[in-house]
Amino acid sequence: MFIDASGVRFVRDDEEQQLMQIHLLTDYIGRKQAELLAWNQAQGNVAQMSANRRRMTNIGTFRAYALAYLKSHVDINPNMTCMVRQLEPTSQGIPLEIYCFTRTTVWVDYERIQGDIFDYLITVMPEFGLGLYQQPSGADMRMGLRGESVSGTTADKLFTGSSSPTRPLAGDF
Repeated sequence: MFIDASGVRFVRDDEEQQLMQIHLLTDYIGRKQAELLAWNQAQGNVAQMSANRRRMTNIGTFRAYALAYLKSHVDINPNMTCMVRQLEPTSQGIPLEIYCFTRTTVWVDYERIQGDIFDYLITVMPEFGLGLYQQPSGADMRMGLRGESVSGTTADKLFTGSSSPTRPLAGDF
C-alpha cells in the first residue's frame, strides 16, 4: 500500500494520549516514550530545539499498529515471518509492505483473509492522520480547477448528501 506523504508528521502530545487508548499500541508507545526521553535527555540543551529532538511519527506508529494487528490476527501464522516495512518513497507515495503468512493454504480463504486485512488497515489509517496515495482523476482535476474541494469521495456524497468529508482528513485526529 502507498501512503500519501503529505500526511506524514510528528505525533502531538495530546495525540499520544489518545493513541495510548488503543490496546494494540499501549506497550509500543510506552517503550517508545521511554526510548525517546532517554535519547533526548542525553542530548542535553541542544534538544531544546525541535529539529535536534527525536519524536514519534504517525507513520511509525501506524507501522507498529499494523504489525501488532497482524500478530494478533487469528488467521496469521505466528510461527512464520511477520513484518510491516517501509520502503523508499516514490512519486506515488511511501510504500508500506506487509509480509506475513496465513494459517491456511486454501486459495479462496487466503484471498479473503488478505482482503479483510487490507480493508481494515486502509480504513483505520485516518485514525493516525494518514491516507492512501491516490493519483487524481480527471473529475478531481475539473473540481480543483473550479475551486471545489476534492476531499469528499463519491461515497461521502451518496451517503451524506454532501460533498464534505465524513472522515478526518490527513493530519486530523
